[in-house]
Amino acid sequence: SGARAGTPGQARQMEAAQVQLRNPGAGMGVCYQAHVGDQGWLGTVCNGATAGTTGLGRRMEAIRISLTGAPAGCNVEYRAHAAGIGWLAWVSNNAVAGTTGQSRAIEAIQVRLTGTCP
Repeated sequence: SGARAGTPGQARQMEAAQVQLRNPGAGMGVCYQAHVGDQGWLGTVCNGATAGTTGLGRRMEAIRISLTGAPAGCNVEYRAHAAGIGWLAWVSNNAVAGTTGQSRAIEAIQVRLTGTCP
């Protein structure tokens, strides 16, 4: 719905994220993958599972999000608030939001569905 998760501009890093669709169409889901400092891209998880790490103090630096079983014309768009940069441009359908190789934490993300979605 475009709601924000995290604390942009407060120098508090996100370490993990859980993404879940509200009232998805039949067979529709969401999968996502976190890029974590000193670890790189972690495995893909789906439908509310935790991407990233918890309790280790490792910053999430980027995220990729994609839909599964979505009808044509239904897209997921998302953006990240990167430390020292601010809000980055909206990206969609498994593109990278955030930074890699710059040691910049994601402080917040926004996610929304666009197009013709159930």
